[in-house]
Parts: sequence; structure tokens; C-alpha cells
Amino acid sequence: MQLPVNITYRGVEKSDDVDQFVLEKAARLEKFCDHINRCDVVVEQPNHTHQKGNLFRVRIDVTVPPGHELVAEEKQMDTGAHAALTKVIHDAFKTMERQLRHLVQKQRRE
Repeated sequence: MQLPVNITYRGVEKSDDVDQFVLEKAARLEKFCDHINRCDVVVEQPNHTHQKGNLFRVRIDVTVPPGHELVAEEKQMDTGAHAALTKVIHDAFKTMERQLRHLVQKQRRE
């Protein structure tokens, strides 16, 4: 990517494992679109005061020239499973991949 991936945590402890997972998934986006200008990822748990049933939310904002802004957002309940956050991240990037494929197909037709 031309610019680094910006990862922001809100209500979730910063983790090197999560950072690495997000960076791997973001690098994969280049397969679908090689001219991404910006990729911002927000990992949050808005209601972290509860013990169970908290939502993990992952939002990905990608900018592709000329002026296309794509957003993918996924939410999932924290059921105590260790993999809940990585599943939400994976699902959000899958959604972004579909959006990028669609955009690239549209740009090729124009």
C-alpha cells in the first residue's frame, strides 16, 4: 500500500497479535486493488464495562482514487471465546474485499 495501515483501538487493549492479523488482512486487499491510498482500521468494544455479551466492532475505511471511499463494518457479540475478535476482523476484511472487487469491476467498465 502507498500509505501505512492506521489501526486504532477503542475500549480494547492494544495487541501485537491483533496488529499483525490486521496488517496481514490489509496486505491481502492489494490483490483486489493495487491503488489504495488509505486504509484505517478501528477495533472497538464500546460497552466494555459489562462482563459478558459485549460487542466487538471493526470498521475499515479505504480510499481509492479518484475519490472513492469504501467502508466495511462488522459487529459480533463477545461470548467469551478467544477467537471472537479475530472473527470480526476477518469478516470485516471479507466485506471490504467484496466492495473492492465490485469497485474495480466498475472502474474497468468505465
